Formats: sequence, structure tokens, C-alpha cells
Amino acid sequence: MTLIKNKLSIKSSFPDLNQKILKCKKCPRLIRFSKKISITKRKQNITETYWGKPVAGFGDINAKLMILGLAPAAHGGTRTGRVFTGDKSGDFLFRCLHKVGISNLSSSTHIKDGLKLNSVYITNILKCVPPGDRPLNKELYNCSNYFNNEIQNLRNLEVIICLGKIAFDNCVKFYKKNFIINKKMIFKHAAKYRLPDGKTLIPCYHPSPRNVNTKVIDIKKMTSLLKIALKML
Repeated sequence: MTLIKNKLSIKSSFPDLNQKILKCKKCPRLIRFSKKISITKRKQNITETYWGKPVAGFGDINAKLMILGLAPAAHGGTRTGRVFTGDKSGDFLFRCLHKVGISNLSSSTHIKDGLKLNSVYITNILKCVPPGDRPLNKELYNCSNYFNNEIQNLRNLEVIICLGKIAFDNCVKFYKKNFIINKKMIFKHAAKYRLPDGKTLIPCYHPSPRNVNTKVIDIKKMTSLLKIALKML
């Protein structure tokens, strides 16, 4: 029997939840950093208007698969307003999603590019970009209710793929705060862990430019993992 340790937050519908995320100002450090990025910008995007606000997840609300990252990229999601959109990690991810029939497009450039996902929801543990990609524990805690609401709203959710060790560790930490978990969960690419609520957690190497360039992760490895996850649904 699963034992719930903490009382989870009251569920909000996706439209309400996304509005709460958009208006969230719980973490002043992250809000300041997002605004700073939006003002200073990146040279190749200097003429663009940056999103500069918290970034909600997106995808199929009937999804059986969640793809989970740590936080929106400084010049990706923080610029475009959609997770894994407009950066090299996203380019690699959506190319792989398209190859296995999950995405209708092989690239994701901006929030109105017409991209649609089939039975997949993509989000981040943290909804704002942290300086140096290092969130504080308090910031992760502040965002945990949003992540919890996403999980509750995805009623058909069966599998969670975590991109990178930090996202994986924080997903495990979230579950340990809300459930009794006695088994040890170690980050190992393509491993499978049964969660107390019946879902399966799968760690995956992050599709960062460094990992892609050094062949830590490549299209074959990523599409293979995605196919394994899809067969489990």
C-alpha cells in the first residue's frame, strides 16, 4: 500500500494552472534573472522580443508519456515562451520525436510554428531559468506544486522520461516527499523504475550540445529509448 507523506496541492485545470505559472513571482531571483536575459539578449537574437516569464509545459493533455527537463533554456524557452523551443537541445529532441511519430514537425523554432505532439506532454521541474542552471532548494520547492498539478491533470500518464541527472534527481526527490519509497533510484540511461503511483520513471541522457557532440547521446540512442517507452504505454 502506498503511503502519502505530504498533502498534495489542490488540482487546477491546465488553463488555470498555466495562468498561475505565467503570473508566478514566488522566486524573485529567478524573475530578475529572466528579465535580465530578456534585456541583454543574445547577439543572434538581439532584434527579438524575449518571452522573459515563467514557461509552462505543453503538449497533449491526454498524454500517456511525459518528457521532463530541469528548466527552460536562457535563450530557448525563456526567449520563445515554450519549453525546448528555439535551442539546440530542443532541435535534437524534436528531431527524435518526429522520427518516432510523436511530433508532427522535426524542429521547434517558435511558439506559433504549428508544432503538435501526440500522447506526449513536455515540461520542466522548474518553470524559470536559474542562474548557472543551479536552482535553489527553495525555488524547486516553490515550483513543486505546479509539477504536482501537471501530474494530476495528466490522468492517463504512465511513463515519465527525465532528461538529465538533475531533472531525474529532483523528480525522485519530489516523489520521496509525497510517498514512501524504500528502493534506491540511481541515474542510469534507459533504466526503469516503478513509482509508488504506478507510473514508470526512465532516466535519459540530456540532449545538450555537449552530450550530442561527444556522442553520449545520439539519435539512435534517443529514438530507441522513446520506442521502448511507447511500447510500455
